[in-house]
Amino acid sequence: MANQLDLEEQEQLDQLKHFWKQYGNLITWALIVVMGAYAAWNGYQYWQRGQASQAAAMFDEVERVSKLGDISKLERAFSDMQDRYGSTAYAQQSGLLVAKLYYEAGKVDAAKAALEWVATKAPDDGYRAIARLRLAGILAEAKAFPEALSQLDGAFPSEFLSLVADRKGDIFALQGKAAEAKVEYEKAYRAFDERTEYRRLVELKLNALGVDPRASALAPASAALAATPAVTSAAASATGSAK
Repeated sequence: MANQLDLEEQEQLDQLKHFWKQYGNLITWALIVVMGAYAAWNGYQYWQRGQASQAAAMFDEVERVSKLGDISKLERAFSDMQDRYGSTAYAQQSGLLVAKLYYEAGKVDAAKAALEWVATKAPDDGYRAIARLRLAGILAEAKAFPEALSQLDGAFPSEFLSLVADRKGDIFALQGKAAEAKVEYEKAYRAFDERTEYRRLVELKLNALGVDPRASALAPASAALAATPAVTSAAASATGSAK
């Protein structure tokens, strides 16, 4: 037979009952919320993996159709990708690929629409930047210069700033605005790594405008070296005077 509870144990038990009566439902619901959130997170991760796998298969189909050169099938494949997997990286890659093929096929409006979709819908900053740069190029070719420049406004990832400056320089050059083009090309030249082949192309553009960026870069250093003897002489004179 179980021992009867002493007064202290009975008091503790009564306190526990009172506590549970007061807070039991709240604790139960909190646990339900936590466990539900955990289950939802696992479900979301599973759904994401499934989406990525299916989107990859759809991207393979877009690539396959693109190699066939069948524009009508390409349009259908890309439309399915947008509707079903628009938030995935594969959809953004498809948009860039499709835009290129549309442009090569002479369907400029369709190419612009695909790039605009990537530029506004892509969750990744890099894909949006690429789309905006390409769209600016297409608009510039159509002589829609204000619209082209507007694509290059706003924030860009730091690794794209040199390309943005170069594209702005191209647009200004097409408008015959040599001074503005020079400023942007110089920005691009300074931003590109010295080992980047594209930097050489920007240098040629500057040369065409009568600018030698290498000489410009050396000028401040030469001026500093020229000033050094004067500074040294002044320092020596000051030292002599002090003596």
